[in-house]
Amino acid sequence: MATTVFKTESPYVERDSRTHHPSDVKYLEFLNAVAGGDGQRSVVSVALFGMGRAGSIHITNLVSHPAVNLSYVLEVDETKWGQIQTICGKDTQVKHSNDAKIVLADPKLDACIICTPTFTHKDIILQCLEAGKAVFSEKPIGETPEDTKECYLMSEKVNKPLFCGFQRRWDPTISSIQSSVRKGAIGHIQIIKSISRDSPLPSLDYLKISGGIFHDCMVHDIDVITWVLGELPVQVHSMANAQIPEIAAIDDFDNVVTTLKFPSGTLGIINVNRFALYGYDQRLEVFGMKGMLEAQNGRPNSTILNTADGGQTLCQE
Repeated sequence: MATTVFKTESPYVERDSRTHHPSDVKYLEFLNAVAGGDGQRSVVSVALFGMGRAGSIHITNLVSHPAVNLSYVLEVDETKWGQIQTICGKDTQVKHSNDAKIVLADPKLDACIICTPTFTHKDIILQCLEAGKAVFSEKPIGETPEDTKECYLMSEKVNKPLFCGFQRRWDPTISSIQSSVRKGAIGHIQIIKSISRDSPLPSLDYLKISGGIFHDCMVHDIDVITWVLGELPVQVHSMANAQIPEIAAIDDFDNVVTTLKFPSGTLGIINVNRFALYGYDQRLEVFGMKGMLEAQNGRPNSTILNTADGGQTLCQE
């Protein structure tokens, strides 16, 4: 009976309709997707370039999104065409990458999503922008700073957006950390540390065209750290090795540790690995004068079993 004094009135009081808490992000995203300014559904016509690892993730999202019409999929490997058609249905045209000019000539096409190998990004991006299409590209935009700048200058010239897929900024935990840091929740940041260990083990065919572990993996950590801090480093030092012989043979690395020093005095540490046997591992720790913020590695199963032996987190079956 000790807590009965804390009872409150019914939550239905002065509430005529169902309302959604801001944490119900998926439903709120759905509402935003299906309604334009006038409350009417607005559909974007999209072409997807490439059906590799990233493309296979994007295609399922595009097909299921109520505000997207996946009009075209361009893929060089014709053995994948049947599977693509099955996923997308008859309203999506599957074409060879060589047919890009035909696709981009479609006046109803609004945007392009680029998921092709790294070395092809710049040319395809420029081609899409010149055709007047908005562009979302997997990182990196280009293999050199000059290539990247050229693409963004073209974006400004034709007045069409060019968006690079640094998706971690939209992870609710990462965005919360960034917001908390900017509000001074833990004071001046002394050390920021990012850990990224990839899984599954990439194929050697992919690694040969990936652009290397810095372009393909660490670029995400660099983006998150600089975004959270709001500054770029003035000193960078990296050490790397290749413990996997096949990766060493293609002149790449599978382990990297990078340290960074920022104008404010903050130190950064990035630890990147190509293959974690236990699955994908992504963590962020921000240590400040007033405390610490951390994003722990997400797990597919967070069930905790409590027995006579104590409590333990269960791995996915």
